[in-house]
Amino acid sequence: MRSVKVVAVLAMCVVVASLIAVAKENQFGVADSRILQITAPTRVGDVVLPEGTYKVLHTMESQNHIMVFKQLNTRKPAEARIKCQLQPLTEKAPRDEQTFLINAANERVLHTLVFKGDSAQHVF
Repeated sequence: MRSVKVVAVLAMCVVVASLIAVAKENQFGVADSRILQITAPTRVGDVVLPEGTYKVLHTMESQNHIMVFKQLNTRKPAEARIKCQLQPLTEKAPRDEQTFLINAANERVLHTLVFKGDSAQHVF
């Protein structure tokens, strides 16, 4: 009976440790992966992404911060890669935020992106 309790406690510790590792921010104060809802066609870099749900990955290529947008729940997923700059926030973001510009072609263009809990914003 005692060994069952020890195994149960160890299993709980492993689960908690893995959850903490997954939720951990990277060294730049932003999570490596997030989910984003795009509510209208939006230009991200050279690509116009259709409305939908996207997995957004923050990656590094040499000294460059790169955001990768991959559409979820579709047969032919749209994908975009764009270089970004990180600007520190004074405190952790209380909510998700997106700002857009309108270009000469009257397209909505993603300008900044902030995810709840991050301590930096992405500027494109």
